[in-house]
Amino acid sequence: MGVTVLTQFPTDNRSGTQTIEILNKRIMALGASQEGQFLVDCETYISSASLGHQRTVHVLHNSEQPATVFSLLDTGTKIIPLVTDGLFDLLMMKMSSFYQCKKQTKAESKGPRYEIGDFCVKLGSVSVSSNFKGILVEVEYKPCVVPAMCWDLMMEFMQGFLGSSIPTAPPPFVQNRMQDIYSPIDTIQQYLEHFTNFRKSQQTPMMMRPQ
Repeated sequence: MGVTVLTQFPTDNRSGTQTIEILNKRIMALGASQEGQFLVDCETYISSASLGHQRTVHVLHNSEQPATVFSLLDTGTKIIPLVTDGLFDLLMMKMSSFYQCKKQTKAESKGPRYEIGDFCVKLGSVSVSSNFKGILVEVEYKPCVVPAMCWDLMMEFMQGFLGSSIPTAPPPFVQNRMQDIYSPIDTIQQYLEHFTNFRKSQQTPMMMRPQ
């Protein structure tokens, strides 16, 4: 797996389907070929009071690594990543008396997957509890594993079909690891950051209702 960047693309009052179709036309015009579909999903579990200080476990799956389960334990002071096989899902089910799944917070990004030269592009329609929230674009440059060595090239490629709507600086998570070796868990952490923001946007209207 190469360096991957995840960015949100504005819908500008269009539906998710319309936005994906616009991006599909742009990426296909560059000579890309569609290679199936992809899915990244996330469920969040909260520890019970019997365990003392509350901990949160985020469990994510990526169709690019179908035999792998990614989990991120948030202790409140730090986040501990864990990469396991599919048995981890069964473990969480058996630990249901200690960790409860948060209701109506399941997030997923899914959509078409494209190959164009050394790049892989995924156009994700994001939903939280089955409600559409926005569009995430994932771009992977497969030959490189150090972000600092390919960021300028990736930015030039992304601007070619996303236009000026994307930030020119690397996402904060990537920016802090520009000289590090990139791994699949880094992509998962980027997805979790975006999913968390989408979940917060879902909660905001509820918080603003008159009492």
